[in-house]
Order: sequence, then C-alpha cells, then structure tokens
Amino acid sequence: MSKVRWTRRRFRASKVAPVDATFWTAKLLSTAMGESTSDYLVHRFNPELVVLAVAVVFVVALANQLYAPRFLVGAYWWAVVMVGVFGTMCADVAHVALHVPYDVSTAAFALTLGVVFYSWQRVEGTLAMSAVSTSRRELFYWAAVVTTFALGTAVGDLTAYSVGLGYLRSVALFAVVITLPTLLYWSGRLGAVACFWSTYVLTRPLGASVADYLGKSHAVGGLNLGAGEVAFVLTLAIVVVVALQSRRLSRRRPT
Repeated sequence: MSKVRWTRRRFRASKVAPVDATFWTAKLLSTAMGESTSDYLVHRFNPELVVLAVAVVFVVALANQLYAPRFLVGAYWWAVVMVGVFGTMCADVAHVALHVPYDVSTAAFALTLGVVFYSWQRVEGTLAMSAVSTSRRELFYWAAVVTTFALGTAVGDLTAYSVGLGYLRSVALFAVVITLPTLLYWSGRLGAVACFWSTYVLTRPLGASVADYLGKSHAVGGLNLGAGEVAFVLTLAIVVVVALQSRRLSRRRPT
C-alpha cells in the first residue's frame, strides 16, 4: 500500500477509545505508570540504551495502532502506555541531558502542542475524538497525544521542583485544577472539545505527581514505595481496566 493511499484511509468509526469513566481511569493510570516506569528503567539500567529500547517499542506500538483497520482496545491502550513512558523520557532528556530548564521546556512543549492543534484544526476542521476516522486525522491525534504527555511531564516537574511545591502539594494543585474545564463546560463557558483536551493535558501532571509521591524517597518528599513497585501495581491496574473495557465493548458489537 502506497504512502499516499495509506494517509487517505477512512474508517467506519473513530479509531480512539470512547470517552467515558473507563477512558479517564485508564488515562490517569497510564500517566502515573509512564512516570514510574521511566524512573525505574533509567535509574536501574544504562539510560542511553533504555531510551533507545523504549523508542523502538514505542514506534512498534504506534505503528501497530496506526495500521489497525479499526479501533482495537489492546492496540490503542498499548500505544497510550508507550506514549506515557516515552513522553516522560523525552521531557526528562530535555532537562537532564540537554540542561533545559523546566519553564523553558514547558513553554516549548506548550508551543508545539499549539502548533499541532492549529494545524489539525486548519487541515481537518475538527479536533473531536469522535471524528478521528481517517489516517490523517489519526496522525494528528497521536502527535497531540505525544506532545501532551511531554508537556504534562514538564509541568509536573516545574511545580514540584522549580516552583518548590513538592509532590504532594503538586498532586493537590492538579487535582483541583483538573476539575476546572468540566466546571467551565457545565457552565457553558467552554466547548466540549476544548474541555476534553484541557482535561487530557492535565491528567499527565496529576498522574505523574501521584507516581512521584508514591515512589520517590522520603528525602525528596515521597513515600519511598519504589518506582518499580509502583509501576508494577499500576500496570496490573491498567490491564484490569482495559480488560473490562474490552469485555464491555465486545458485548455491544452485533453478532
């Protein structure tokens, strides 16, 4: 199949998960899992090799999702989980390896996300999840998802380190802020699409702050449960939630 034909593929329905309670639960778990998994891997193994290996798995997971003929629960959430791990590493590399301050990386990722949304809206005319029914729209969608994870990681680190709130107060801050888009939507001051993407971005710093608080040592304000242990428990939770979603959706399909 040629590249031109592939980018013009159309699907009968959106290729992303339905937005419901299960979606937001899995999304929050994946953000926290991505943070703890990244921390565990880069501190236990050679960082350069880990980043390379995760990049390869990320590409495979994303390619598997992009080439799927329709929405597949396992393929979709595998891609999201790998975005969570890889997005965390991208933000961390920008700070640790390139010595980019958190406020600069936050601004850079926010600008990048703005460009992705502007381009997506200009080309396709909609940013709605329910309209991700062509390959080109799906490419825009995953570009936005990757950028939101990197942006959210940078924002979480900004509040915890640069601003000095620490992990627990960052959790409290984002737990409050994440309710604002929904409140604005209910009051009629924010559209459904803007509400969704605002909430989507905020799940990342909330989940990452929770993971850091649980896994980091007492010396830096965490509970010292261990990044590996936190990652393992969160992975099991994601598997359970995704399995429940898969079972529920399979019952809806006509026989």
